Amino acid sequence: MKQFFHKIMSLSMAFVVLFSTMSFTVNMHYCGGTLVETAIFQKAKGCGMEMEKQSTKGCSITKKSCCADEQLAIEGQDELQLQVDKITFDQQLFITSFVYTYINLFEDSDKNISSYQDYKPPLVIRRIYKIDETYLI
Repeated sequence: MKQFFHKIMSLSMAFVVLFSTMSFTVNMHYCGGTLVETAIFQKAKGCGMEMEKQSTKGCSITKKSCCADEQLAIEGQDELQLQVDKITFDQQLFITSFVYTYINLFEDSDKNISSYQDYKPPLVIRRIYKIDETYLI
């Protein structure tokens, strides 16, 4: 149970680091002040009610569009970038020992280790219970 909990926590922490460093944009399309569509990583398609300019005999009439597009950019952290060329020997030693112990943390160990598995009993030369004359009745 403890190993399962450790695996779940390490996976969740990896996702937290991944999503905190990732930046993305959210595009939203409003029609008449109401949110119609939301898109992540791509442009919102819209509702199809975009206004076009109409011109009649040199006179142009423009109407205010009821649609609006908004773009929300969410920036991720870039402080976690590590420069490898500036790592000291002590930091390298710490990283290697941490990785080694972390990998060995999840190795399965047999809990039913028997030290007598390869032990062979001694050969019986004399019957000791007959020598001492002790009998169980």
